[in-house]
Amino acid sequence: MALCLGHPSHGYYMKQDPFGACGDFTTAPEISQIFGELIGLWAASVWQAMDAPASVRLIEIGPGRGTLMQDMLRAARALPGFGAALSVHLVETSPVLRERQRETLAASGVAAHWHERIDHALEGPAIVVANEFLDALPLDQFVRTQDGWRERLVGLDGEGRLAFGLSGESDGSLAIVAPPGSVLEQPAAALEAVAAVARHVAAEGGAGLFIDYGPARSGFGDTLQALKRHAFVDVLAEPGDADLTVHVDFARMAQAGLATGAAAQGPVTQRDFLLALGLQQRLEALSLRATPAQAETLASGAERLIETGPTAMGDLFKVLAVADPKLPMLPGFDLHRLPEQG
Repeated sequence: MALCLGHPSHGYYMKQDPFGACGDFTTAPEISQIFGELIGLWAASVWQAMDAPASVRLIEIGPGRGTLMQDMLRAARALPGFGAALSVHLVETSPVLRERQRETLAASGVAAHWHERIDHALEGPAIVVANEFLDALPLDQFVRTQDGWRERLVGLDGEGRLAFGLSGESDGSLAIVAPPGSVLEQPAAALEAVAAVARHVAAEGGAGLFIDYGPARSGFGDTLQALKRHAFVDVLAEPGDADLTVHVDFARMAQAGLATGAAAQGPVTQRDFLLALGLQQRLEALSLRATPAQAETLASGAERLIETGPTAMGDLFKVLAVADPKLPMLPGFDLHRLPEQG
């Protein structure tokens, strides 16, 4: 998975822009500007809760086209002092996407800084945002057999084609009870990414926000999938030419954050989070200044963000924050204070 997505020459993300209607998938920032604006207001609220430090890093991990950061910055300027205090940092390994991000942010008036690794971006008080980043990190899979857990591997079949197989010996370190045939996913890279952010904000101040698709509770199952032109394809059929993703185990991500001494808030559904931040109110405000056609586009985009159902974004996507334990409950996570939606 790491090679297919990140190989310097042939990796999926290294050689193309996969976002939008002409790409292979569409993310929330590309669906509606309201998404990024609300995240920007969330970041501004966190800065206030931090007692408004004179300098804070606004960091995005896996910034895509730069659309989310662009919308965040537009909204962030609504809070006096925040725009002057922040410096923008983007964690991106793809040269193609870095160039797209530069183009997107050129009109923002902010001097952005790019980093290859998360730990290179983390310095001092920080507010970190990662939307659909964790799902692209590689993991290990183990299959329960009669003699224990055996790792799922990729090799060649008799005709020289890529195929899945199992390791010859079971892994004795996995003392987890499950029926034969169960698949256990071990997302070490995602857990370390969350832990790195959590460890930093617990020590230096700030918070990290992770938005992705996956269950709120841990379980078993093979969640590896491949996407091309907005449709699912065989995960081994087109290495380097299809997007590979996995579902994020948010319960384990929260545990990884807590283990560093940070506070974990959530996970909550994307629907509840965005409604708590004022999605309906923002939609109404934008619609007042829009043409009928623009208002219809705004409404359909907002509805897609919060739509309910097993595969709809509002329910499938979850939101988790890891934060300095000295901070209060952050906006979007105190669901007992949801605004009336009428």
